[in-house]
Amino acid sequence: MGQHLRPQPEPAGAPFPPDVDVSLASSVDAELPWLWRHIPLTRRIAADLRGLAGRSLCLNIHLDIKMAPVVDALVAAGARVVVLGCNPHTTRDAVVAWMVRRGAEVRARAGMAESDRQAAIRWALGQECEFVSEMGGDVLLAAAGDSRATRSLRAGMEATGTGIARLQGVALSVPVFNWDGLTLKQGLHNRHLVGLMVWATFLQVTLLTLYGRTVLVVGYGLVGQGLADYARRLGARVLVCELDPVRAHLARHHGCEVVSLDEGLARADVVVTATGREKVISTPQFPLLREGALLLNAGHSTLELDAPALRAHPTRRIRPHVEAVELGGRTVYLLAEGAMFNLAAGPGDPYDAFDLTSALMLAGIEYMVAHHQDFPPGLHLMPAEVERRVAALAAEAIR
Repeated sequence: MGQHLRPQPEPAGAPFPPDVDVSLASSVDAELPWLWRHIPLTRRIAADLRGLAGRSLCLNIHLDIKMAPVVDALVAAGARVVVLGCNPHTTRDAVVAWMVRRGAEVRARAGMAESDRQAAIRWALGQECEFVSEMGGDVLLAAAGDSRATRSLRAGMEATGTGIARLQGVALSVPVFNWDGLTLKQGLHNRHLVGLMVWATFLQVTLLTLYGRTVLVVGYGLVGQGLADYARRLGARVLVCELDPVRAHLARHHGCEVVSLDEGLARADVVVTATGREKVISTPQFPLLREGALLLNAGHSTLELDAPALRAHPTRRIRPHVEAVELGGRTVYLLAEGAMFNLAAGPGDPYDAFDLTSALMLAGIEYMVAHHQDFPPGLHLMPAEVERRVAALAAEAIR
């Protein structure tokens, strides 16, 4: 076994021991030079970070290797960095080990139980962090009802539509910046990259094409639009279930057939959810699924597909990330346990594409720390000057 590293004494009531086998970090070390080479925007923002020395930040994020440069930059800038995993299915233990070795205080592990994840959030609230940058809104929601956290908390950032929806209507005590709504984030990451990588991962995991298959996209926001677009390019017939009449009209203009959820489930060979809501497909819908249907989720919430209810039926794993579920004489296939498919079963965004996202995240954190006092409590769209800064660097990079 490798050497163990404890970043700080274990506080009473912590969710689990933070001992980490730092030898796991070697695989991240081997890959980082290739990653750094292909993220020029993130390198530029990281090299110029200001005002973070001595500040305390909590990150609640997907812990795959693409987040290593973000944590590296924040630690190098002198910040204290507390890290949680926003989804146990997308946490990589080697990345956790690397971040601990780098000096971050991490409470996460691959596949950790939900009770442990909630305990980790409670532990983080007791760490007196001044700023939160997260994906899914869990920490900020918990902080809204915790007087200990609100005493130290100054501001937060949220990166997902799911998190923004959860935070709307909550009595926030601090300003929270929505950077999911930035034009660059929505137009590139949400609209294009998720769809591209979901189907690239689908091909790799199932060894099946979409050609001639009927694909039902549930939810026609920007992620759903990208899923439908790339599915069509790969030869699928695309059905869309969307309750919003404007988005449904848009789907028709994009060449999709708009159907009810019941009709779509009865016809679809492949069902993909992209709503950001929980239990969109659950027990009442299971009898509608056709024989051999493949089910996957591209939204942030692991419960968009009610995987626990589905897996209560006889289930067997038939290949990595593919489970056969017996439903009263029919067999359907659950992919990646209903977790965010492109990250849980695949690599997520390509390195050079995610460069924009990680650069926006670092630039947003710097802006939040410097300017939070200028905003009242509540949700605010991240000011456009943040993405203009990153866009200007991107224009220089491609000249």
